[in-house]
Amino acid sequence: MHPHPATVVIENISPLIDGGQFPIKRAAGEDLVVEADIFKDGHDVVSALLKWRKVGEIWHETPMLPIPNGNDRWRGTCSLFVNATYEYTIEAWGDTFRSWQHEFSTKFKAGLDDLKSETLEGAQFVEKAAALAASRSQKGDSERLTKLAGQIRKGTPAEVNDISHYGELEALMTAYADRSESTEFLLSRPDVVQLVDTPAAKNAKAPKPISTVPSEEWKPSYPCITVDRDRALFSQWYEFFPRSAEGRGDKGSTFRDCLPRIDDAKAMGFDVIYFPPIHPVGITARKGRNNAVKCEPGEPGVPYAIGNRHQKCPNGGGHKDVAPELGTLEDFKWLVGEIHKRGMELALDFAINCSPDHPYVHEHPEWFYQRPDGTIKYAENPPKKYQDVYPMNFHNPNWQALWQELTSVILFWAELGVKIFRVDNPHTKPVSFWEYLIGKVQARFPDVIFLSEAFTRPKMMKALAKAGFTHSYTYFTWRNTKSELTEYFTELTQTDMAEYFRANLWPNTPDILPFFLQHGGRAAFLIRATLAATLSPIYGIYSGFELCENAALPNKEEYIDSEKYQWKERDWNAPGNIKDHITRLNRIRRENRAMQQYRNLRFHNTDDDQVLFYSRSTTGRDNIVLIAVSLDPWNTRETFLNVPLEEFGWLEKDTYQVHDLLTDTRYLWTGSRNYVRLDPNRPAHVFRLRRWVSREQDFDYYM
Repeated sequence: MHPHPATVVIENISPLIDGGQFPIKRAAGEDLVVEADIFKDGHDVVSALLKWRKVGEIWHETPMLPIPNGNDRWRGTCSLFVNATYEYTIEAWGDTFRSWQHEFSTKFKAGLDDLKSETLEGAQFVEKAAALAASRSQKGDSERLTKLAGQIRKGTPAEVNDISHYGELEALMTAYADRSESTEFLLSRPDVVQLVDTPAAKNAKAPKPISTVPSEEWKPSYPCITVDRDRALFSQWYEFFPRSAEGRGDKGSTFRDCLPRIDDAKAMGFDVIYFPPIHPVGITARKGRNNAVKCEPGEPGVPYAIGNRHQKCPNGGGHKDVAPELGTLEDFKWLVGEIHKRGMELALDFAINCSPDHPYVHEHPEWFYQRPDGTIKYAENPPKKYQDVYPMNFHNPNWQALWQELTSVILFWAELGVKIFRVDNPHTKPVSFWEYLIGKVQARFPDVIFLSEAFTRPKMMKALAKAGFTHSYTYFTWRNTKSELTEYFTELTQTDMAEYFRANLWPNTPDILPFFLQHGGRAAFLIRATLAATLSPIYGIYSGFELCENAALPNKEEYIDSEKYQWKERDWNAPGNIKDHITRLNRIRRENRAMQQYRNLRFHNTDDDQVLFYSRSTTGRDNIVLIAVSLDPWNTRETFLNVPLEEFGWLEKDTYQVHDLLTDTRYLWTGSRNYVRLDPNRPAHVFRLRRWVSREQDFDYYM
């Protein structure tokens, strides 16, 4: 309850996700810009503050200002530097001093002589501020305010009007404003699912998803911000199967064989190495080459069929063990250390799949779906059957123990130095489970990053992001036309979706070889690499992409001879590879701060629907990058680009240099309309702009 009725209306706060039910997302070093409608009855001058803090700590404050011609719309900005959970709010009040200042000045300028009462009133406001300063042990400020109050009491109207506008007095009255009747924005939300970390109560009732939890009790609270570490905002991922690290088709590789592949990825500019599941692979119903139902002797099986009670597995052969053929847990720890030494990180796949040989099947059969005949149901996606995988029942009578055990899996690997997890098919598990697991893990390890691999319905993808996933897969893989890309990425980066959903772009995955890559040749790989690397500050490729691998099953978006089912033979430096192109793209991303931001993507016009043109720039326009990409892998495209000079504060007559960072060539352009030529060998330009000043001064740099 407020100690007094609200004196100011604070509404339509932005950003605010679902009324504040879910936190917005920022990364360390990013700004938070908050807007709101703020007004009150009468003619009082209103003052407002944006307040923010790490949860449980003291508030920081910064003034909010009315937006010019904004119809009572206010804006404030703060910076967030620590990987933690923050909360923010707005406090506003009728500012008695500034209301008096305005009233006194108006009457004085109107020529009114009798301002004795108004003078005394102003002195009282300043004296009250002096008392507040004294209560905060600010003796110097208190004495100065007392002196100014005395001058107001004794001054003529002209003197009082002058004193009331002293910069010193205004600053002191801001610091010691009378906020005794201020209004603070609060919100309420239902309690989230909470589990007691004790052995499970066997007959406990499973909760409903968080979005449908009944609001039995509403508690006042503040909007929250999840502030992630910087790699959550800017990173480039490289995925490979460690068992195929050497590129041999006749036998598997080990953790100790992975360093050449990691060093090659580092040389290309990647900073996150992502492994599919590294756990023991089941024997029962093991799949063979190209998903054959029968596995031939010696075939490695599918790593997503997790669990094998192998005698060499110290933790039972489940999700807390590594496959013996890859090495030991000590080998794994060594590899994590080597990756860290290179300034990189390892991401692990968290796949909640169990083979029939997983210890969970034998220790907790109630965690799985039971058939009427007493057998356990295997996974299906008709007409596909996955006899080697048992899905888990998240609403089984012993659900609490299951949720806690799966959370402990993430904590186990986090203790070993793994702080990034790609989660397989999270949309087939309850949203409330993910809110619970992510909350528990990040309470202990705030720096853990979760990537949602949810190629599913848009609302489910959004719900998972709101529940706490740091990154999300997207429909980018299937967006190929200019209109599709423009519409989709405008939604991702320029709507409320940008406040909680971070797009991690993948042009291919072990499961998906898009038709565009199958039929577009090497140019298609150049195009999709450029789009992925420049449309978002977070992207990744699955190994083989740099080699332009495009052999597919007939009429399917799937690799033939997929390494999900076998060891993969590769020449990592095969002719025709695009490693140099990827290396340049990653260097461009590192050297241009505009490429490391998420919400600064803007699309611009061209004369050709087969050419996509867009820009990324920093707030101060000190780094401007223009990207033009052909969407046609077969033909040469010639068109004019419409450069948005007015957005950069430039004139149509201005001359500027565009430096193509892909080819290291430079051109002088004048005006907004300029010609480009794109062909299948060089289907993209990535231009950094520099403005021409004079022959003596050369160029202003926009780096």
